[in-house]
Amino acid sequence: MSTEEDDFYGKHGEPKKFDPSFRGPISKRSCTDIICCLIFFFAIIGYCIVGIVAWTHGDPRKVVYPTNSRGEFCGQLGGPNEHKPFLFYFNILKCANPLVLLEFQCPTTQTCVSECPKSFESFISSYALLNVKPEKWRYYIQFCKPGFNDSTKRPVQVFTDGDCPAFLTPSKPFAGRCFPDLETVKGVVKVGNMTAFKDANGGSVNATEMLEAAKGANIVREARMVAMKIFEDYTKSWYWILIGMSITLVVSLLFVILLRFIAAFMVWLTILLVIAVLGYGIYHCYMEYTQLKGIPGSDVTIKDLGFQTDLRVYLHLRQTWLAFMIILAILEVIIILMLIFLRKRILIAIALLKEASRAVGRIMSTLAYPIITFLLLLVCVAYWGVTAVFLSTSGEAVYKVVANETSCKEYNMKTCNPNTFNVSNTTRQCPEAQCLFAFYGGESYYHRYLILFQFYNVFLFFWLTNFVIALGQVTLAGAFASYYWAFNKPADLPTFPVFSSMGRALRYHTGSLAFGSLLLAIVQVIRVLLEYIDQKVKGAKNKVAQFILSCLKCCFWCLEKFLKFLNRNAYIMIAIYGKSFCASARDAFFLLMRNIIRVIVLDKVTDFLLFLGKLLIVGGVGVLGFFFFTNRISMFEDRAPALNYYWIPLLTLIVGSYFVAHGFFSVYGMCVDTLFLCFCEDLERNDGSPERPYYTSQELRDILYRKEYDSPQTPQTLEE
Repeated sequence: MSTEEDDFYGKHGEPKKFDPSFRGPISKRSCTDIICCLIFFFAIIGYCIVGIVAWTHGDPRKVVYPTNSRGEFCGQLGGPNEHKPFLFYFNILKCANPLVLLEFQCPTTQTCVSECPKSFESFISSYALLNVKPEKWRYYIQFCKPGFNDSTKRPVQVFTDGDCPAFLTPSKPFAGRCFPDLETVKGVVKVGNMTAFKDANGGSVNATEMLEAAKGANIVREARMVAMKIFEDYTKSWYWILIGMSITLVVSLLFVILLRFIAAFMVWLTILLVIAVLGYGIYHCYMEYTQLKGIPGSDVTIKDLGFQTDLRVYLHLRQTWLAFMIILAILEVIIILMLIFLRKRILIAIALLKEASRAVGRIMSTLAYPIITFLLLLVCVAYWGVTAVFLSTSGEAVYKVVANETSCKEYNMKTCNPNTFNVSNTTRQCPEAQCLFAFYGGESYYHRYLILFQFYNVFLFFWLTNFVIALGQVTLAGAFASYYWAFNKPADLPTFPVFSSMGRALRYHTGSLAFGSLLLAIVQVIRVLLEYIDQKVKGAKNKVAQFILSCLKCCFWCLEKFLKFLNRNAYIMIAIYGKSFCASARDAFFLLMRNIIRVIVLDKVTDFLLFLGKLLIVGGVGVLGFFFFTNRISMFEDRAPALNYYWIPLLTLIVGSYFVAHGFFSVYGMCVDTLFLCFCEDLERNDGSPERPYYTSQELRDILYRKEYDSPQTPQTLEE
């Protein structure tokens, strides 16, 4: 071997030696990365303990039901307020106080009621008509503190003790709370049909004064209305969404099957269809842009229009279609340029896809494995979500003193105990002070470390999801490696290659998978923290800090992508040889570096073609769904549901179709990467002689093994 070759292999490791006993994924292997396996095991136990503690202390009712001033839930089944589902504020004007920004509850008495007030009422007028119209009095006192029915108590004393609200205004329930029924007519704010009304002291209250207090209610109302419309759209279109995703499933499966028999035709057809679809999209956007010329209102900019819940409004703007046309044109140019530069590599990629199709065809169970990955990820997401909710609701009820900010400033907003408040020094110094429920929290040992529990929940979520993905990659890699290294295909294939590979991974390499997942989880958590800090820094408008954070975010994004690439190839080596994570990552990295030209011009071209296939299927189903939900298909015009926002089910269909197609093509991608690494090792182990034959097919070997794909220093082992 020459000095030049010695330098090359010194930098990138020694090539694999011929081993006559090697027949693919070795069966005699031992446990790897045991320390990390133990850490992972104890981390899961700790995660279960955190979940148990959260479920013990947490109470999801705190995010479902509103809470009154006593800390009781409104509308809870079996509770004291079971038939009182709405929360009523004695003085809604105090909800506009800046203190509300610091507390979850408004600094005013709140009580649970069976219905919101329907008309203007005054306590004084109701009290005056007590003997004439007792039903009016009975109606009013239902909005007082529970149990109040003292008709002998003078109004002044009632207001001093805070037993009843001074007045009632027409209200509507929003998110379980009664907010004034405000509306703006020609710039004039009204409550019901009035612009002003009298309070308990005879003063005038302008409806505009209530606007600030009700702004949050308006937002809640709009969000609630949108949510109800979206829910209604889902109830009308869910089965059509499932039908669309089923079409994606069938088309993806058909695409995979056809690749096995007519790979070249399918690849070229995919390329041409993607270019044609993008070209038609550009033409359609141009025609819409031209037709809107001169139409009133079409020249309004998106910025001036603001956010609209009905996205169809944007389709009447020329700027929208211009933006679509530019985006599609850029995408079209990028794809065409990439195809021009990669035109000589497409035939090579087709050969690699053919081999991958044969492998998938021999091991059809690999196409069903993404379902297992999806179910495991669903369990991880569900556990994380439930634990997060229980942790966030595990605080105790905290009560604060609400008093006059001038005369009782030293007592205002201090923590109090409602059971002993009436005999405390605060009531003696400030008779009008009240002890009201503020929020859920606490100063106990558990609550001081609550933020650490939440952080642990997020960290374990990332670790477990990455572990599930790693398990899927190792399982598929082991199955496809068994196919490649089977000399007589399919006779030498194991009986259950997928389950055998999964069993090896769980039995021997849980620690290695946990180690690779841990590295990725640490980087992802750091990225989440950087995003959180970035949001805080944006409020301070510190340009230097924002620049540093942007650089850090970019660096960690690149690091995450590199780790994903390294982990993926390391898992392939783990599936084949059963080494530890670090040793497998080193071997995979050096093997790729010794074949860096092949990696660039062959493997990544195949990934690009698979991406085009995924884009074509998802885009085709998305276009079909668009025409269906907008009643543009005459055959199904009567069957298409009438929707409030057609883009909601359409977007759901596109996202769902993407995950379905991605499930199939991810199997293909893993197959291509595994076969590619196996092929590179095959060239180093064997020379094509009867004693050391190649395991790959003749067609694939003739195309992949060429001088221009090898590094200049790599020695040639085949006779030219």
